[in-house]
Amino acid sequence: MSIFPRSLLLAMLAGAAAGASAQNANQPPPPPDGKRGPPQEAIDACKGKAEGVKVTFKGRRGEDVKGVCKKMREGVVAVPEGGMPPPPPDQRK
Repeated sequence: MSIFPRSLLLAMLAGAAAGASAQNANQPPPPPDGKRGPPQEAIDACKGKAEGVKVTFKGRRGEDVKGVCKKMREGVVAVPEGGMPPPPPDQRK
Protein backbone atom coordinates (compact mmCIF):
# COMPACT_ATOMS: atom_id res chain seq x y z
CA MET A 1 0.00 0.00 0.00
CA SER A 2 1.47 3.34 -0.95
CA ILE A 3 1.78 6.19 1.53
CA PHE A 4 -1.05 8.30 0.05
CA PRO A 5 -3.88 5.71 0.36
CA ARG A 6 -2.65 4.70 3.83
CA SER A 7 -2.69 8.36 4.94
CA LEU A 8 -6.15 8.80 3.46
CA LEU A 9 -7.40 5.69 5.27
CA LEU A 10 -5.94 6.90 8.58
CA ALA A 11 -7.48 10.35 8.10
CA MET A 12 -10.88 8.81 7.39
CA LEU A 13 -10.67 6.57 10.48
CA ALA A 14 -9.63 9.53 12.65
CA GLY A 15 -12.52 11.60 11.29
CA ALA A 16 -15.01 8.81 12.00
CA ALA A 17 -13.71 8.43 15.56
CA ALA A 18 -13.91 12.18 16.16
CA GLY A 19 -17.45 12.27 14.79
CA ALA A 20 -18.57 9.44 17.06
CA SER A 21 -16.95 11.15 20.04
CA ALA A 22 -18.66 14.47 19.27
CA GLN A 23 -22.00 12.70 18.88
CA ASN A 24 -21.62 11.15 22.33
CA ALA A 25 -20.71 14.56 23.79
CA ASN A 26 -24.10 15.92 22.66
CA GLN A 27 -25.98 13.24 24.60
CA PRO A 28 -27.43 14.31 27.94
CA PRO A 29 -25.83 12.67 30.95
CA PRO A 30 -27.65 9.63 32.30
CA PRO A 31 -30.01 10.26 35.21
CA PRO A 32 -28.45 10.01 38.68
CA ASP A 33 -30.20 6.68 39.33
CA GLY A 34 -28.90 5.27 36.01
CA LYS A 35 -32.40 4.60 34.68
CA ARG A 36 -33.66 5.98 31.39
CA GLY A 37 -37.21 7.12 30.78
CA PRO A 38 -39.58 8.85 33.16
CA PRO A 39 -39.10 8.29 36.88
CA GLN A 40 -41.70 6.12 38.59
CA GLU A 41 -42.96 9.23 40.44
CA ALA A 42 -43.89 10.83 37.09
CA ILE A 43 -45.80 7.71 36.09
CA ASP A 44 -47.53 7.43 39.48
CA ALA A 45 -48.51 11.13 39.47
CA CYS A 46 -50.69 10.61 36.39
CA LYS A 47 -52.05 7.17 37.20
CA GLY A 48 -55.79 7.26 36.45
CA LYS A 49 -55.62 10.88 35.22
CA ALA A 50 -56.38 12.27 31.77
CA GLU A 51 -53.90 13.93 29.46
CA GLY A 52 -53.53 17.65 30.22
CA VAL A 53 -54.09 17.38 34.00
CA LYS A 54 -51.59 19.42 36.04
CA VAL A 55 -49.75 17.52 38.80
CA THR A 56 -46.81 17.87 41.17
CA PHE A 57 -44.38 15.01 41.74
CA LYS A 58 -40.95 14.38 43.25
CA GLY A 59 -38.11 14.63 40.75
CA ARG A 60 -35.09 12.31 40.61
CA ARG A 61 -33.21 14.57 43.02
CA GLY A 62 -36.09 14.81 45.49
CA GLU A 63 -37.27 18.24 44.33
CA ASP A 64 -40.95 19.10 43.77
CA VAL A 65 -41.66 19.25 40.04
CA LYS A 66 -44.81 20.78 38.52
CA GLY A 67 -45.87 18.91 35.44
CA VAL A 68 -48.62 18.09 32.98
CA CYS A 69 -49.86 14.60 32.20
CA LYS A 70 -49.12 13.59 28.62
CA LYS A 71 -49.60 10.38 26.64
CA MET A 72 -46.28 8.69 25.98
CA ARG A 73 -45.04 5.18 25.24
CA GLU A 74 -45.20 4.34 28.94
CA GLY A 75 -48.83 5.53 29.18
CA VAL A 76 -49.94 8.84 30.69
CA VAL A 77 -46.86 10.36 32.34
CA ALA A 78 -46.13 13.67 34.08
CA VAL A 79 -43.83 15.86 31.98
CA PRO A 80 -42.19 18.85 33.71
CA GLU A 81 -43.71 22.22 32.76
CA GLY A 82 -41.21 24.17 30.69
CA GLY A 83 -39.05 21.14 29.98
CA MET A 84 -36.61 19.19 32.07
CA PRO A 85 -34.99 20.95 35.03
CA PRO A 86 -31.30 21.84 34.63
CA PRO A 87 -28.72 19.41 35.97
CA PRO A 88 -27.31 20.07 39.44
CA PRO A 89 -24.31 22.45 39.50
CA ASP A 90 -21.81 19.63 40.04
CA GLN A 91 -22.96 17.95 36.79
CA ARG A 92 -22.91 21.05 34.57
CA LYS A 93 -20.12 21.55 32.04
